[in-house]
Amino acid sequence: MTRCSRRALIRGAALVPLAAAAADRLLKSPERYFATHGSYGHHTVSYDLRLAYVPSSGVLDGRARIRAVADQPLRRVELDLARLTVHAARVDGVGVRVRQRHHKLILSTPRLLPVGMPFTVEIGYGGRPGPVRTPFGSIGWDRTGDAHDGTLVAAQPLGAPSWFPCNDRPDDKAEFTFRVTVPHGHHALANGTLRERRCDGSTECWTYHHPGPMAPYLAAVYTGRFGHELWRARDSATGRIVTGRNAYPMRLSEEARHDLARQPQMLSAFTGWFGPYPFESYGAVVVDAELDEPVENQTLSVFGSNHIDGTRGWETLVAHELAHQWFGNSVSLRDWRDIWLNEGFATYCEWLWSEHIGEDSADMIAREEWRELGDGSKDLRIADPGEHRIFDDRVYTRGACALHALRLTVGDDRFFPMMRAWHHAHRGASANTAAFIGHAERYAPHTAAPLLHAWLYETRLPPLRADRADT
Repeated sequence: MTRCSRRALIRGAALVPLAAAAADRLLKSPERYFATHGSYGHHTVSYDLRLAYVPSSGVLDGRARIRAVADQPLRRVELDLARLTVHAARVDGVGVRVRQRHHKLILSTPRLLPVGMPFTVEIGYGGRPGPVRTPFGSIGWDRTGDAHDGTLVAAQPLGAPSWFPCNDRPDDKAEFTFRVTVPHGHHALANGTLRERRCDGSTECWTYHHPGPMAPYLAAVYTGRFGHELWRARDSATGRIVTGRNAYPMRLSEEARHDLARQPQMLSAFTGWFGPYPFESYGAVVVDAELDEPVENQTLSVFGSNHIDGTRGWETLVAHELAHQWFGNSVSLRDWRDIWLNEGFATYCEWLWSEHIGEDSADMIAREEWRELGDGSKDLRIADPGEHRIFDDRVYTRGACALHALRLTVGDDRFFPMMRAWHHAHRGASANTAAFIGHAERYAPHTAAPLLHAWLYETRLPPLRADRADT
């Protein structure tokens, strides 16, 4: 996600990073960010979602089949679900009692589930989904178009429970299958690859599969009437061809094709810098609604109609959301306090793209942003900003400046291999700030840790260093 507010639709002292064991204890304690979301009782293996949506009424009928593994002895399974009502639930094929309270879904288990035990949950649910209220505005499932006959999902960070039952943690990643039934003539789009499109009288069922692994907040479904375009890009790291797809309202087809046209070049450049593209496909959906900001839903980012002007005036956002496929989606957060690992990295990729196409260099942009940071307030530690300030602009720009300072210090000959190795080491998994500092130390053993501590854990603004102390 890019900077500024997070609503889906427009309407002094240094801190030392926690050691790995302490970080694990923190994540499982009430001190973790948004501690009411998600459960550490289990981890999820896969979600199989069957959704039937009626645009005229806004009613969603859903069935979720969730495969999971117990991480502690379980007498009950806790999931997150908001605004929708469960009418049936089974655990390992046995009907169970269901309680819903404060956006929590609690299922009794037919027997004690010991640690390491795989189990399956099946849930029938429905109602009129809509965005959930969060500290960042209303986020999640929403309707689009003048006739409200389309939908979008922009769920970061807390909106996933607005449309399916899930373990809403950024580090609980799983495989996803989506089977979405809509009226004939409507389209359904979702993460991953289209496996089947089946017509059945007045309806059509679209089936997508994404092996992931993917965090719940990055899962998305879009429905409505779209124009489509396919594109292909060469992965510079492997030579394979990545297939892309874009979708947009027909009235914006010419402008959208132009504004999104350089995605293949971006993907080729990013794979050269950061290593192989981590997923099976990529694309962008332009929805028939104005969004404050695009969102990097995994394999299929979403942009508002206001981000399409036919002049590539918002191309930095196109680069930003694509970069998140490596940093944020493939390498995910352990906890939302580490969001600079998503947003600082993606913001720096905007600067690298500008430099790559011969516009302002990353160094020029970094120094301008550094001056602006120096003129602003200095009350934020970006590696622990506080849960209500995870989308503060400084998390983005100071995080990007921290990476540029590291690049100036170690030089390009070590900076880009470091970035590639970071993604390679944590691809498909989750990481935190302490892990990144430890990783950077291997490339600059005498300077990386103090440099990054100053940028990430102190409020005072450090200088942009240009020395090469570890040559």
